[in-house]
Amino acid sequence: QVQLVESGGGTMQAGGSLSLSCTASGVTLRSYVMGWFREAPGKEREFVGAFRWSGNTTWYGDSVKARMTIFRDTATNGVVLQMNNLEAEDTAVYYCALVAGTTIYTLPRAYDYWGQGTQVTVSS
Repeated sequence: QVQLVESGGGTMQAGGSLSLSCTASGVTLRSYVMGWFREAPGKEREFVGAFRWSGNTTWYGDSVKARMTIFRDTATNGVVLQMNNLEAEDTAVYYCALVAGTTIYTLPRAYDYWGQGTQVTVSS
């Protein structure tokens, strides 16, 4: 059974940094793409970025490209989303998700497995 667990959310002042982790169980990640999405109140779920184990490839949404980094967590079976220079607009529930294969999808409906989400609140 595939399970994803996010951790590391919280409250931060604008301009600060936060790291979110997503740990997977029940799956061998080398054949998957792990994506990060966020959902703010009243808005659609938005693609933040993704990591593909094949080739250690990353891809980011335009709204976060210069401020967020995804990298493999060598200590766990997962990835880290490093968020820098946070803005109030980054306030949302952040989710990690998995899809089998090597294509990096930006649409939520393409992903098969989801974590429970972790809240990030940025105060201005």
